[in-house]
Amino acid sequence: MAPEPPEAPMTLTTVVASTRPGRVGRSVADWFTARAAECEHFESHTVDLQELALPFFDEPHPPALRRYTRSHTLAWSRIVEASDAFVFVTPEYNGSFPAPLKNAWDYLVVEWQHKPAAFVSYGGVSAGTRAVQMGKQVVANLRMLPVGPTVSIPFVGELVESGAFRPGKIHEAAAEQVLDELARTSRVMRSLRSGIC
Repeated sequence: MAPEPPEAPMTLTTVVASTRPGRVGRSVADWFTARAAECEHFESHTVDLQELALPFFDEPHPPALRRYTRSHTLAWSRIVEASDAFVFVTPEYNGSFPAPLKNAWDYLVVEWQHKPAAFVSYGGVSAGTRAVQMGKQVVANLRMLPVGPTVSIPFVGELVESGAFRPGKIHEAAAEQVLDELARTSRVMRSLRSGIC
């Protein structure tokens, strides 16, 4: 019996949710992406919603139809379609997540389905945890699988030095839990998407 070919690495996309000037989300996402790149299970990269610059949803057809007419929608669709798992790096704005993140979710439907989603949140004393609570409801409605482990970073401003996020041991340990859970669930969800039970 011939040995099975090695399974291709899964694509993990880390999404930077905040687009405001002066944000720290990119530095947090850069740390997590680098940490994920050390994991043998993933090919890791970052999508920055500030750079992606999606306008407020402007497609004439419902996204479930996938009848896209805009080049930015087609580009975003290709990124999400090619990804096996997601990590959303988000602050908390007024008890929820930033509007650009909701807009990015709303652009697509089918491309999100049956893919695990994790969250890295940051902020002040609450560490962005309410944004994660709200975000998990949205991704579940998109038929994604929100995983349990998260990375929560309170008082994030104290951990950013010269534009770089300096994680503590607790953040590193939480990131490892997130990546372990994503590695397990991504394989199962990939089989689900391919129709293999």
